[in-house]
Amino acid sequence: MTAPPPRDVVLVSGLSGAGKASILRALEDIGFEAIDNLPLPMIEGLVARAEPEGARRIAVGVDARSRGFDAGAVLATLCRLRSNPALRPELLFAWADETALLRRFTETRRRHPLAPDGRVSDGIAAEQAVTALLHDTADLVIDTTDLPLSALRALVEQRYRGGPAAAPRASLAVALLSFSFVAGLPREADMVFDARFLRNPHYVTGLRTRTGLDPAVGAYVEADPDFAAFFGRLIDLLGLVLPRFVEEGKKYATIAVGCTGGRHRSVHIVEKLAAGLREAGWRVTITHRELARMGNAPPRPAPTTQAQEA
Repeated sequence: MTAPPPRDVVLVSGLSGAGKASILRALEDIGFEAIDNLPLPMIEGLVARAEPEGARRIAVGVDARSRGFDAGAVLATLCRLRSNPALRPELLFAWADETALLRRFTETRRRHPLAPDGRVSDGIAAEQAVTALLHDTADLVIDTTDLPLSALRALVEQRYRGGPAAAPRASLAVALLSFSFVAGLPREADMVFDARFLRNPHYVTGLRTRTGLDPAVGAYVEADPDFAAFFGRLIDLLGLVLPRFVEEGKKYATIAVGCTGGRHRSVHIVEKLAAGLREAGWRVTITHRELARMGNAPPRPAPTTQAQEA
């Protein structure tokens, strides 16, 4: 009898207010058995008691509130889980910068769990210190500082929704992200490309107020004499790198393209990249970070293809 494929076990940790609960809910929605704030010593017993064949995948929230929490102990538990060939454990860490966390605690009027009688900023600093090792060693760090909830759910679903028996290219979820360098680099990116050398539609009357989703803006960007060479080499590079990601067992890759304002050149390039990668059989999602901030372009899931339906 063929052994069942390894079962996913995701330990979800992170900073309070960074979206850990939302991540657990997103995992639960795609079929995980999600348990929050489980005492660390109970995790291995929970996984061991689950039926190995046909059992639901498991997601466990582990953070500084958990009884017996210790970053080193969490990693030791993860190491023991990884020694079991019937399991495929991962550590996911939710992070946000201090300004965003302070704003969220102010909006909800909650106290920080590590500073119930003190300043929220003190609690944030304390939690950053005790979880630093987890942040540095996590399989996936999701920066929710400027990430809309819909985009967060899309990231989680694209990484964990597929099954182990999926076709090789379908097993890798490719997230394409446009962004503004002025607003900061996306911390979740595996690869970042700079489109600022291309001529900028911002300085053209009639194009400034449009976005890279507009065909006129796209035509202007592609008329740059170096666009074709740049884009061709970008496609060739991804054609080399993405299959190697699959060979490594990587399940999720974020490719970011930035320009000055994140509204014209990077948006058009991401849209054009998505079309090329989908044609090549990759499973792709698109997020235009700056347009999403303005409410103009929510994240879009990949369209279903015949290869994906098979």
